[in-house]
Amino acid sequence: MKNKLIIDWDDFLKNYWQKKPVVLRKAFADFHDPITPNELAGLALESEIESRIVTNKDGKWDAQYGPFESYDHLGETNWSLLVQAVDHWHESAATLIEPFRVLPHWQFEDLMISYATPQAGVGPHIDNYDVFITQGMGKRRWLVGDRNPEYRQYSAHPALLHVEEYSPIIDVELNPGDILYLPIGYPHNGISLTESLSYSIGFRTPTSQDMLSHFTDYVLDNVPNGIFYQDPNLQLSTTPYQIHDNEIEKLKTQLCQLITDPNLFNDWFGKYITQPMHELNIIPLDSPYTLQELQKDIACGVQLYRVPSVRIFKLGKKGFIHGRVIPLEESYIDLLCQKEVLTTDDLQDIKLLSGLLDLVNEGFWYVE
Repeated sequence: MKNKLIIDWDDFLKNYWQKKPVVLRKAFADFHDPITPNELAGLALESEIESRIVTNKDGKWDAQYGPFESYDHLGETNWSLLVQAVDHWHESAATLIEPFRVLPHWQFEDLMISYATPQAGVGPHIDNYDVFITQGMGKRRWLVGDRNPEYRQYSAHPALLHVEEYSPIIDVELNPGDILYLPIGYPHNGISLTESLSYSIGFRTPTSQDMLSHFTDYVLDNVPNGIFYQDPNLQLSTTPYQIHDNEIEKLKTQLCQLITDPNLFNDWFGKYITQPMHELNIIPLDSPYTLQELQKDIACGVQLYRVPSVRIFKLGKKGFIHGRVIPLEESYIDLLCQKEVLTTDDLQDIKLLSGLLDLVNEGFWYVE
């Protein structure tokens, strides 16, 4: 059963998005947990799925990374299980992110789910992303502070970065279906009052430093001829040891021309931003399709399902998926971006099938 989200998006974007935190009561009016604690614990047994257990017993913080073999030793209080990118592995849980697809897809990171026993949490901390924290079963108390770049952060454990004490501007208990929205930079602390599940829909963009670093690597690989500084109108100077302002401006212009070249920048960004942030459930076919075999199956009513949460975007007229360009025309790109399931009616065009063939064989789309 899919949960229905009720948010006035126009009001939310105007007043809250990346501006200030807000509690949205009953945003999911009749919330049903799409996953059970046992299912979540089962995911954390798998080596390719990122998970951790955080405990805070007797005032001592500890964190362990999965995969885990057992939970029997943990007791009934003061521990949490957190699993990243559950939308990649659990189709029912992945339905929770669908209502948030009105926001730019490229900024979405993942659905993180945490199971917590009474008195458990991960401690007061600051996140570097925007997050919609949806309360599932049980109750949690949240203490949110104001944004302040002067907060001191410290390691309560090598895997846990906590923030110093702050005065709450929000002190609230969340019930099933409630959402706490937090922009980047606001300190917060969630404490489970009962056995509980919490769903964090996170939106994260790369830093300018990370983008510049990756773009530089791309330029080195894709612009083979060196670009040298030249000044054919050079005038003699009485201070040749001086680097002049006009020379600095020429250098900056030369560097900026790489970034402002739309073909170069867009090709880099499309490939860069579609790289997965977490492992995906992609399984290449042991026996690859030929085009004729794929056509035959489509004619028999087979549908193609896109792997959950694979990053596929359109930039300009081009489509990008998993760090590569999709070799198809714009009209097909729109179709692939918009539809997670391609039906027989969608797949009648031989040009579309030809462009999809390698992607199907590599596991980005699969036959159910």
